[in-house]
Amino acid sequence: MAIEFDALSYPNASRRTTVYGRKGMVATSQQLAAQAGLDILKRGGNAVDAAIATAACLTVVEPTSNGIGGDAFALVWMKGELHGLNASGPAPMGISIDKLKAQGFAEMPKYGWHPVTVPGAPSAWAALAKRFGRLPLAELLEPAIRYAEEGYAVSPTLSSFWHRNYERHVKEFPKVLLDQWSELFMPEGAPPKPGDIWRSRRHAETLAEIAATDAESFYRGALADRIDRFSRETGGYLRKEDLARFAPEWVKPINSSYKGCDVWELPPNGQGIVTLMALNIFKGLDTSGDDAARYVHRQIEAMKLAFEDGLEEIADPSRLREGVVAELLSEEYADRQRRRIGEEAIVPRTPPVPTGGTVYLCTADGEGNMVSYIQSNYMEFGSGLVVPGTGIALHNRGHSFSLNPAHRNALEPGKRTYHTIIPGFLSKDGEAIGPFGVMGAFMQPQGHFQVVLGALDRGLNPQAILDAPRWRWDEGRKVLVEPSFPRELAEALRDRGHEIAVGDNPGLFGRGQIIWRNPRTGVLSGGTDPRTDGAVVAW
Repeated sequence: MAIEFDALSYPNASRRTTVYGRKGMVATSQQLAAQAGLDILKRGGNAVDAAIATAACLTVVEPTSNGIGGDAFALVWMKGELHGLNASGPAPMGISIDKLKAQGFAEMPKYGWHPVTVPGAPSAWAALAKRFGRLPLAELLEPAIRYAEEGYAVSPTLSSFWHRNYERHVKEFPKVLLDQWSELFMPEGAPPKPGDIWRSRRHAETLAEIAATDAESFYRGALADRIDRFSRETGGYLRKEDLARFAPEWVKPINSSYKGCDVWELPPNGQGIVTLMALNIFKGLDTSGDDAARYVHRQIEAMKLAFEDGLEEIADPSRLREGVVAELLSEEYADRQRRRIGEEAIVPRTPPVPTGGTVYLCTADGEGNMVSYIQSNYMEFGSGLVVPGTGIALHNRGHSFSLNPAHRNALEPGKRTYHTIIPGFLSKDGEAIGPFGVMGAFMQPQGHFQVVLGALDRGLNPQAILDAPRWRWDEGRKVLVEPSFPRELAEALRDRGHEIAVGDNPGLFGRGQIIWRNPRTGVLSGGTDPRTDGAVVAW
């Protein structure tokens, strides 16, 4: 089934419509960041330039979900070819399972220095600009620097996340972390309300330093020295040598076909393969006679089974079993898993999956180039550590490591962990359809799966896909659904053994963006998630 570019909207309360454009488009979770990317396109930049500008802006205008001290991944469609970038950093060389167990830890801590790995986001900006960009990095980061210096009015959903995270941090952060975090993110003594002005001149100075040095300062210069000094003074493991040793990696994307289209993800250590596994399992089922309940039931079961092996096998590429990616994407594997799907919900052998904080953006220019980009501090503001005088909030990506030495994703010095953030891309017959993504920790493969089915099974347009109510599998038979999820359908899923609960936090169901390109006309169409303050801006 070919994707339909003129499909009808899904009836939902967002009241947004698909946005159309021709010369360029940017979609992301914050309007100011989207506009910054569009301005770069109008200055002569391409889709990659626009993505970098938007990403840097998001560290300022959505600090609840990402920052300079986080990781990033990208899929870049440039001149008819798809490229992948993995900018996830490894664990410091000075950390180990034995050291953590000697301190009394049975599992990776959430906060403090233990889960801090080398941040990759600044390296992603520099690598993308060097390989594909037209404009200098200093020009691309200028909008972010300006917003950090002058301040901006906080938007409603951002304010809500800020307050929600503060309430959590009060309960979970050690006092020293809370005081340090509050100095930067609550200078007035409370989380900002909608319309309040928030600024961070330290953040602006750091972005200017990154821009002036093409990110060298962050990994081998003055900023690296400040990170190293802070770590040594406060019992951390991260050293300048860890930063200097790191470089982002260009990788070959992986794909699976569905209804005549190719669905693209990045290979492990990211979890994009889980999306492809679920699609492979699901596409072998004859759903032509399914009612709504059976159709959604089989989606949930396929996703459970994909996670079952994904959580077991995904790790640093150097630690993967030989041939495991091909094995997990094989028809033999999909057929074996497919046979386990019956009429009742099963219990897979997987642990509960947590939530996290992430931003996603996508861009397109008038020449056909497109970018699918994602960056994150992992759990909202990350580790709680803020490098003094810099505005750098360090992420806690290492929390995903296992402290079981026998596990494939066990903590080791210099090793990258299982990574939740994943950009997606769709193509057909060698032509780009476009980028898509749904942020939100382990919701991301589930969101990607539902986006693809919305486009290719149901023929919905980008905004309609994102408006549609979502489900989220959490553990065992437990499935969360949104308040807008049809009640009759939820009850029918209960009858099949699913433990259905309504999730009242929109952040649990991810926040997505989509840009499609019509290969016949070159016209761009985009949607933004109603669960965020996002925008699609077009030229």
